[in-house]
Amino acid sequence: MLEQTTWSPWHGCHKCSPGCANCFVYLMDKRYGRDTSVVVKSKGGFDLPIKKDKNGKFKYPSGTNFKTCFTSDFFIEEADEWREDAWRMIKARPDCTFIIATKRVERIKYHLPDDWGDGYDNVTISVDGETQERADYRMPIFRDTPIKHRYIFVSPILEYVDLTPYLKDDKIEKVCVGGESYSGARICDFSWVEQIFIDAKRNGKPFMFHQTGSKFLKDGKIYNVRFGDQYIQAEKAEQYLCEKYKDVAPHDLKDIIQKQR
Repeated sequence: MLEQTTWSPWHGCHKCSPGCANCFVYLMDKRYGRDTSVVVKSKGGFDLPIKKDKNGKFKYPSGTNFKTCFTSDFFIEEADEWREDAWRMIKARPDCTFIIATKRVERIKYHLPDDWGDGYDNVTISVDGETQERADYRMPIFRDTPIKHRYIFVSPILEYVDLTPYLKDDKIEKVCVGGESYSGARICDFSWVEQIFIDAKRNGKPFMFHQTGSKFLKDGKIYNVRFGDQYIQAEKAEQYLCEKYKDVAPHDLKDIIQKQR
């Protein structure tokens, strides 16, 4: 089983998008009296991927997947002075994978390592498109940025987002959708998730529904889902979609989409 861990080389962020309105990092920091808008370098965890034990072996074994900078943005301006060292550590662990999610797509190509080429084999970069307006702004930039492995995140999903113009690109490897959690969470409508699932299937893209969010609307009823259950319920919902459409050929999905809208 693939080992996963979170690597936060720096912490803190600035809200820059509709999806940031109820950011969980701000909520968590408020509980501890921290100012999330102040971006700080991690004191003990900056070098996490290359930390070694007393025997000189890496603490995190080969095959570890590092979810990178999920309490900040890897491409945030304040981290410009630290990012080069972070890239060096990523390069030093080609036996591990790193997934980087960002809303600052326009900064990516200006802050890549010199030997990046079309991307490192062990790095996946995902860009959010939580609304149609944000997707239509970010995805063309994303498409024109040299990245070897790329995902589209629609998280937190705030409306149905038509990704079909971007899913024709063979560079997109996966579509991930998730709802919003914690205080003030906005509704995640299952019909939006289903339509994006169909769009992804129709274009031959793997799909993942990673969490329902706190308020999940299905069949006209809003469910208040505990945080600990959101991943389990999302997995069940994804399995339901896979079963529902398992015998439907991709070319037949267009008619289903038109009927549902």
